[in-house]
Amino acid sequence: MTDILAVIKELQITFKPSEAKIAKYILDNAHVVTELSINELAKACDTSEASIVRFCRTIGLKGFQELKIKIAVSLSKQTKKLDGGITDDDDVADVIQKIANFNKQAIDNTISLLDVKSIIKAVDALSNANKIDFYGVAASGTVAYDAMLKFARINIPCTAYQDSHLQLTSAVNLKKGDVACGISYSGATKEIVEAIQVAKEAGATTISLTKYGQSPLVKTADINLFVSSEEAMFRSGAMASRIAQLTVIDILFILVARKKYNEVVKYLENTSEILSMRKIYK
Repeated sequence: MTDILAVIKELQITFKPSEAKIAKYILDNAHVVTELSINELAKACDTSEASIVRFCRTIGLKGFQELKIKIAVSLSKQTKKLDGGITDDDDVADVIQKIANFNKQAIDNTISLLDVKSIIKAVDALSNANKIDFYGVAASGTVAYDAMLKFARINIPCTAYQDSHLQLTSAVNLKKGDVACGISYSGATKEIVEAIQVAKEAGATTISLTKYGQSPLVKTADINLFVSSEEAMFRSGAMASRIAQLTVIDILFILVARKKYNEVVKYLENTSEILSMRKIYK
């Protein structure tokens, strides 16, 4: 399921100098790499065969042949690259299309990075939770709130906290059988990392939802779910990453609801009925 070219792109900023040279060459010349020997790639990158092997292991592969196979698979699925950011020359129709395309790309990239085993672990934990805490601030706080709205519909006790003091207050009182989900695009938001650490120490199962790669949040949480970290167009507004995070929350909710269907169908019917009544104006 993993798109190896997306993985390399996501991890670029974490690579050592020699690994960064290899990564850049692969991303710039992916079609060529599939035809090269390990010796030829080493020469092209001005590095050694041993460095190529170490690079493969760094990105989770067994060796160079697996890298070539994974690159070929990625290329076969690769879609046309999007244009750059919005410019002053774009008309309204251009802006609409670029935002739509960028959001769609963020979702596609995120799906290519999601690990099915991690999703299953998260679904099991959420399905069996006595209580769920969702932690997030700023744009990620809206994702946490959306998650609470969804899981409340199937009658799982849950709360979304955006205030750091409330996050810690709730986290310290969690226990085994509870779940804390920390949502942070950067994976380095101090408040979220602290809340997840406290929840973990209290005995709760902890889940992170963050960009791909190593981060303080990833190192702290028990289960890690990744979204694409590409935010070139809307970095300040975290628009694409928010859409990607919401997509993962939708996936988790549907899988939990399906897993507990016989138990939760009545809650879905009840909430649907009571909310529909609010739409009737006399």
